[in-house]
Amino acid sequence: MEPTKRARRIGAAISVFASLVFVMSATMKLIGGPQLAQGMQHLHLAAPMTIPLAILEFSCVAVYLIPQTLVLGAVLLTGYVGGAILTHWRVGDLFAIHIVLIGLVWLGIYLREPRLKQLLPLRTHPSSAALRDS
Repeated sequence: MEPTKRARRIGAAISVFASLVFVMSATMKLIGGPQLAQGMQHLHLAAPMTIPLAILEFSCVAVYLIPQTLVLGAVLLTGYVGGAILTHWRVGDLFAIHIVLIGLVWLGIYLREPRLKQLLPLRTHPSSAALRDS
């Protein structure tokens, strides 16, 4: 079943929003500054890691934004954020926003990619189907 035009637009908007969050994060890593250095120190990460992390983040987003590699990009971003979650968890920081961000990455795809709906069908409660049919 093909997604509606509205679902595709909403999914694309969600994907663009999630991508912008990653692009902003990577850009801030490239710009650097005292706050970034302090954050890296807090996370027990070496300062020279910022540039490779920024390149990795930009690369994952680029793969995510290419329609033919969209799902691969989502898998790569999920792995990237998984590492970020572990890093934050290790030092006792909150990481709920990371989980929300990955949810948005996948929701954006789910709303516009019919093949993903075949892999992960959402099942409705039988009473919902009865209400819909009446």
